[in-house]
Amino acid sequence: MFYYVLKYVLLGPLLRLLFRPRIEGLEHIPDDGAAIVAGNHLSFSDHFLMPAIIKRRITFLAKAEYFTGPGIKGRLTAAFFRSAGQIPVDRSGKEAGQAAIREGLGVLRKGELLGIYPEGTRSHDGRLYKGKVGVAAMALKAQAPVVPCAMIGTFEAQPPGQKLPNFKRVTIRFGKPLDFSRYEGLDNEKAALRAVTDEIMYAILELSGQEYVDRYAAVVKAEEQAEKEKQAAAKERKFPRMPLS
Repeated sequence: MFYYVLKYVLLGPLLRLLFRPRIEGLEHIPDDGAAIVAGNHLSFSDHFLMPAIIKRRITFLAKAEYFTGPGIKGRLTAAFFRSAGQIPVDRSGKEAGQAAIREGLGVLRKGELLGIYPEGTRSHDGRLYKGKVGVAAMALKAQAPVVPCAMIGTFEAQPPGQKLPNFKRVTIRFGKPLDFSRYEGLDNEKAALRAVTDEIMYAILELSGQEYVDRYAAVVKAEEQAEKEKQAAAKERKFPRMPLS
């Protein structure tokens, strides 16, 4: 119940007013039955903008950190995500991917709409990164169509690390559903999972017009962070801080 109050009374109208989203291809979202909406992920705002404009209820797999934050802010954030019907997924450890797939399949087997970001994390620089194969595994196991989605302008509206968004107009664009029935029975084949995932990412790329990077976003972010720390350490060695007298 709170999901629909949030969508139609509280958050939805406010987001439409502040971001004035241009919505394209909404007719590609099936009126009923299981389906996956797979989108790029540029901003924390994506979590709210896409559900606000889709007529059906959509459940996202959200990172567990949103449900375990400290203090009052953390508890409020967790309560909000749970009330909005989002599912926490632990992304650490060897079983993280399988846990996400199990949760997603549970949604699809009830004939519902599942939202997922195949990149696995927000883009830190606005580019589109290589997709993880979990989206393909769920699509093939559930025999569900995949609707590609592009969020355009949300990176500028709320870049990573910025707590409050800039209220700029954004575009939310949906593509035609992708049918992967030709891969039936191949949901455990690595080559098939990679091919399906790449086709989904290419469809998102066509909709978004982003620059594509054929590497995982998390790996690139980790490398860039390590390089920053290396440079900071080198600078500290070259120009050590003088002790305060």
